[in-house]
Amino acid sequence: MQYGTLSLESAGQVVTVTLNRPDVRNAFNEAMIAELTSVFTELNTRDDARAVMLAANGKAFCAGADLNWMKKMAGYSDEENRADAMRLADMLSAIYRCNKPVIACVNGDAYAGGMGLISTCDIVVAMEGARSVSPKRASV
Repeated sequence: MQYGTLSLESAGQVVTVTLNRPDVRNAFNEAMIAELTSVFTELNTRDDARAVMLAANGKAFCAGADLNWMKKMAGYSDEENRADAMRLADMLSAIYRCNKPVIACVNGDAYAGGMGLISTCDIVVAMEGARSVSPKRASV
């Protein structure tokens, strides 16, 4: 399957799912949420995959929600907001419930929903320079 916000690569029995929106710091939107839900649901059924790595292209792992997507959501009805929140919850659940070990390879900043992605993984490997809060906020 072809993805617009992700790339997939298999090496032996390890599948790497890479967030691929580096121009917006891999912030997720409705397309990425749907694709992550789909790919992790599908990985649950694959016997050829024994582990999954969650990585990201660019300088940031994930900056959370895409601001343009959030602006669009401001005009949603209560029902639309609830449905949107459920899609996000389903995505996080699909990663968390994956029956293969999921390893987050955090290569840069991870904020807000990016920390949510990380928290669904079984193992987290943070590269040197990975951050989850700004240095100024960390000292407060």
